[in-house]
Amino acid sequence: MKKVQVVEANEITVRNIQAYMERVVTKFGSGAKVDCPKEFLGKKVYLIIEKDEE
Repeated sequence: MKKVQVVEANEITVRNIQAYMERVVTKFGSGAKVDCPKEFLGKKVYLIIEKDEE
């Protein structure tokens, strides 16, 4: 299995977005998933993980 490198950053700029939404990651078998509307099937998406406030 290919391992994806995670890059931490404090700021991100996104242009020409179609939509944005806030979702919760849920358990799915032995992994996890994020639900989104069918209209985004086949679209390239970016998932941003927030740090927990401590």
